[in-house]
Amino acid sequence: MMKKVWVVAVLVLMASASAFAQSKVFLTRDITPESLVKIYKALGVPAKGRVAVKMSTGEGSNPNYLKPELVKDLVLEVKGTVVECNTAYGNAPQDKKDERTTAENHWKVIERHGFTKYFPVDIMDEYDEIRIPVKDQSHIKYDIVGGHLANYDFLIALNHFKGHPMGGYGGALKNLSIGCASQNGKAYIHSAGKMEKLDMSKLWTPEFIGDQDGFLESMAAAAQAVVNYFQRQEGIIYISVMNNMSIDCDCVDHPAPVKLEDYGILASTDPVALDQACIDIINQQKVTPKNDPTDLLKRIDKQHGVHTIEHAAKIGLGSREYTLVNIDK
Repeated sequence: MMKKVWVVAVLVLMASASAFAQSKVFLTRDITPESLVKIYKALGVPAKGRVAVKMSTGEGSNPNYLKPELVKDLVLEVKGTVVECNTAYGNAPQDKKDERTTAENHWKVIERHGFTKYFPVDIMDEYDEIRIPVKDQSHIKYDIVGGHLANYDFLIALNHFKGHPMGGYGGALKNLSIGCASQNGKAYIHSAGKMEKLDMSKLWTPEFIGDQDGFLESMAAAAQAVVNYFQRQEGIIYISVMNNMSIDCDCVDHPAPVKLEDYGILASTDPVALDQACIDIINQQKVTPKNDPTDLLKRIDKQHGVHTIEHAAKIGLGSREYTLVNIDK
């Protein structure tokens, strides 16, 4: 009888410890090519096989995207390929000049922004798309991603944390979902499963943007699909750079002015914890003449942006609880 009681007690303690386990989020305040490599190594998860580095190469006249000079040491360290997908936002009211809706024009922007000088770049939906399984089918029944995703074994989600006109903010979860989605996949996520094929005539109509929480929950579900895809292969990690933080995304051609000072680089093996940590850092900023988080916080609140994190945690993608580990100390 005593043996059974002891076994039950151990199981309860193990379950309790698991419930209160916190993800680690690493931090450096140094935003340099060397620090990107340093924080990647701090994660202790070496990139293996064919490595995709998913990042935004920036809209045509947007100055805030992560520059190739900043990321090149990391991309070369892992022998990676920078991967992108075409956008699906032509004729958006806030973005009159979208140059990346076709692969032909997208390549021109990628070259103009200097990425092809340093490493290979791949527009994953240039030729085709594939569907991958989705665990949470509340809105979308699958995730439609660039077909070239199948060419890679390991993914580094290299995120630029900033605001976003529709999602409230852009970080790891958006980069995994909208970022890896083909044009049809973007329409499917944005419409919360109503539009399986991009129809430019219906962009910005209620069919496309009528269910904000459904859109955010679809992003979480699609992000989980990409994570699960790479977890079945060699692996996946997440790095977010907090610099040039406008309230607008890198996909906006003429973003609002940057009002926040650069903060640092964060990294984790948990995308939910990573996004939560970035949000917490913005919430903790004090208003000064050179550093004002007010507009970004208002945008996140207006678009209910934190709900993406809430739903991602709810469906088991990660934890909102984390321990911040400063690698500068």
